[in-house]
Amino acid sequence: MTVLIVEDERTLARELGIFLHQQNFTCTVARSAREAREQLADTPFDFVLLDLGLPDGDGLQLLAEAKQNEITAAFIILTARGAVEDRIGGLELGADDYLAKPFSLPELLARMHAITRRRFGLHKPLVNCGLFHLDLQSRRVLFEGEEVGLSVKEFDVLSYLVLHKNRVLTRLQLTEHIWGNLPASGFDSNYIDAHIKNLRKKLSQYSEVEWLETVRGVGYRVRQA
Repeated sequence: MTVLIVEDERTLARELGIFLHQQNFTCTVARSAREAREQLADTPFDFVLLDLGLPDGDGLQLLAEAKQNEITAAFIILTARGAVEDRIGGLELGADDYLAKPFSLPELLARMHAITRRRFGLHKPLVNCGLFHLDLQSRRVLFEGEEVGLSVKEFDVLSYLVLHKNRVLTRLQLTEHIWGNLPASGFDSNYIDAHIKNLRKKLSQYSEVEWLETVRGVGYRVRQA
């Protein structure tokens, strides 16, 4: 998923970016409140990792503005502030979680997974799709216990559609989810069409995939009861 790292400490921002990239997240870094506002206005992120002590403003104010503007990203506050008041303030403003610095990167990842499960009503990381099973944590697709060989981007496209089942996602929405915020000149719907074609070809070797629908002129949808 896409992550905005709002952190002015360069070393920590770099460590977060490298770690999350290894976990197949697409990361963007903002080192000030101004940069974060610009990014949030342009890109629909899945997560925002928010430092409170920014050089040009308070992270809590940025969080309040984001919620007022109906930004749907999940916010996790990462800060050296240990006061209970700061934690309560952030949670009451709509933050999804709070981690005090220093923190463990695996713990951060576990909390992100937990937030994802809550947001999509999942009680475990295994999701059924037709006769297939998607393991969101190990990033595998299984059919009767056998792993289906998908590329990283193919899994990203399929899992995003499955998590938003019965909802039509445009090619641009899927492209931004997979590659992050692309300039208009860099958008090519063929990116997604090619991945969908490959997905259908690989999955149909195991079972019918009529649940993976093309919505003509718009995009794609995973249809499930």
